[in-house]
Amino acid sequence: MTSTAPVEPFAAYGDVEKRWHTLSAAERETASTLLEDATQIIVDTCPRWAEASERTLKTIVCAMVIRKMLVDDDHLGVTNAQQTAGSFSESFTYSNPMGDLYLTRAEKARLGVGVPHAFHLDMAGGSR
Repeated sequence: MTSTAPVEPFAAYGDVEKRWHTLSAAERETASTLLEDATQIIVDTCPRWAEASERTLKTIVCAMVIRKMLVDDDHLGVTNAQQTAGSFSESFTYSNPMGDLYLTRAEKARLGVGVPHAFHLDMAGGSR
């Protein structure tokens, strides 16, 4: 079930800058919007997000935004690229070719998604 109340972004563009590089004015605007989007993805897909620490939430949304911002328009949609010049060649495979905002498996685990939890159910109704 998703939250209907708006949630403040878990980080600000300054937090992205601390983890990556100084952003231009246009990048700051983009990062601010993406931080809102990344926050909403966590709220919508991670039911136990409120149990995570503020630092964990900040770290994860910043990582999501940096992954997204690393993909430029020239490489959007490219999964593999190869260049050859004479006897030299190089090949690249892009990790996020569509420039998606996404949570990695490790980030989901930090937010309690897919982590098994034990519980006890008294089938005798409390009597012994």
